[in-house]
Amino acid sequence: MAESKLAWQKFIPSFRTLFTASAIIRIGLILYSEWHDARSIVKYTDIDYRVFSDAARFLIHPNAGSGNIANGPLTEWLGLHIGNPYTRETYRYTPLLAVLLLPNELLHPSYGKYLFAACDLLNGVLIYRILVTVILPWFDSRPPSPHPDTDDRKGTSQHVAGPEDDALAAFLAGSHLLNPLVFSISTRGSSESLLCTLVLLTLYFALQRRWDLAAIMLGISTHWKIYPVIYGASCVVAITSRTRWDPKSLLRLWGLVCKKTIRFAILSASTFFALGGLCYAIWGYPFLYEAFLYHAHRLDHRHNFSPYFYLTYLSYPERAASEPRVIPMWHRLIRSPLMSLIPQLSLSIGTGLIFGGRLMDLPFAWFVQTYTFVLFNRVCTSQYFLWYTLFLPLLAPRTRFSWFCCAVWVGMQAMWLAEAYKLEFMGDNVYFSLWLRSLVYFAGHAWVLGRIMQGYATGAM
Repeated sequence: MAESKLAWQKFIPSFRTLFTASAIIRIGLILYSEWHDARSIVKYTDIDYRVFSDAARFLIHPNAGSGNIANGPLTEWLGLHIGNPYTRETYRYTPLLAVLLLPNELLHPSYGKYLFAACDLLNGVLIYRILVTVILPWFDSRPPSPHPDTDDRKGTSQHVAGPEDDALAAFLAGSHLLNPLVFSISTRGSSESLLCTLVLLTLYFALQRRWDLAAIMLGISTHWKIYPVIYGASCVVAITSRTRWDPKSLLRLWGLVCKKTIRFAILSASTFFALGGLCYAIWGYPFLYEAFLYHAHRLDHRHNFSPYFYLTYLSYPERAASEPRVIPMWHRLIRSPLMSLIPQLSLSIGTGLIFGGRLMDLPFAWFVQTYTFVLFNRVCTSQYFLWYTLFLPLLAPRTRFSWFCCAVWVGMQAMWLAEAYKLEFMGDNVYFSLWLRSLVYFAGHAWVLGRIMQGYATGAM
């Protein structure tokens, strides 16, 4: 029986083999991108990568005459001669990203792609480690330790992963490493893999109950991109899960307040504000606006899966200028960013409070929080899907997945992209029909989330 039970392991390569194959694929694609871009009008490299590279170049080539100069209070006080990455239009990220990509200008133009690919590989390692050291031992068929949430400082059970656990962890980590969506986005020069690394490190420390490190990483992640702040809700619930917090009663929010949660909040917020304060001191208001304030009223009526995009199109400044008219108050209210933030944050934070009650459920809570955040966001592109698909390998051991759900998830995107092609490449006026498809996409992806939530509950061991 034991031999037949473990026979399937022979068909799964070791994690080291999968890791090596993943590295070779990424290196090959980066080398191919250099060859392809030099010979083709349609580039393999993502436009965002050129934005990052230009920002790094502006950073190390300051020019006060052209306005490319950092004007933060610290740089003016000390008389520092530093360039401003926000001189590059459409650069709306933390300046630390431009700092990390300085080797693009100093060493090799493809340095950033190798950095993002390395983050991809690190993400695979983190997924593998979380599975082997935390998730699989928790749900192993062997008798667990009496209190898996509190048996030691790290919060893990005392199991050592056996051959079956190791093979399953390698398979699940490999599903991320060998995912075409994942390696194509990083090798084209998108920085999402770097953000995913920060998020996974936060989750890893949280699952190990190393809350101080988790708080610091959450602050760094939120500085990098604001959305990880929603994970704070589920972390606070997980910290207090064995004390006073009762997820069935939202009226008992006072149960979330204790020394540990206050310490977590202070550490996380201090890290976020320290990084933000440093960047503001060097680059001033351009950093504050481009990295944070801009996204509060961002308008994107193209490249956007969100059903909100049609209202954005109808009220886009250029269109409004060509068709001046009185806009009713209720139109303005619906178009307001607050109207999308209310359901988005209510669901993202609310699901964290509900599903974060047990430490072992933290990956599931973060998945649901991220999924709802992306689904209800005013702007949604394909890269945003990486924010929540990152957690799928961690859910698989206790979730019943359906191939039909995968087909619906992919099919809704394909249906939308087929119509978006007419708008982007053929110039057809298909805004209304594209909006109808956005509604279908929204309903389909919401249904998939419901099925995954149901599968997690019924598939729990």
